[in-house]
Amino acid sequence: MALRKSNKLSQTAVLKQILKRCSSLGKRQGYDQEGLPLDVPKGHFAVYVGENRTRYIVPISFLTRPEFQSLLQQAEEEFGFDHDMGLTIPCEEVVFESLTSMLR
Repeated sequence: MALRKSNKLSQTAVLKQILKRCSSLGKRQGYDQEGLPLDVPKGHFAVYVGENRTRYIVPISFLTRPEFQSLLQQAEEEFGFDHDMGLTIPCEEVVFESLTSMLR
């Protein structure tokens, strides 16, 4: 299932918005001068999963996978992307770990 146009934004615009939100969380300890987290390697981004909002680092290549896009669509429907909580995926950690292990 691919990302559908939401709020008349193209899929590319939505993905860019997600990456910008995930990689520019502010300049504070643990972040470089550009506001990027020091513990997230190039080509990856952070997501928060489950009730405890456990942080996972995932490769950007997941953004092109229909399975991951389905999770992003659920995240947009439940939380939207215009907030300061980081990209939050609304599923159980066990489900997320199982899905991401299959995508690797």
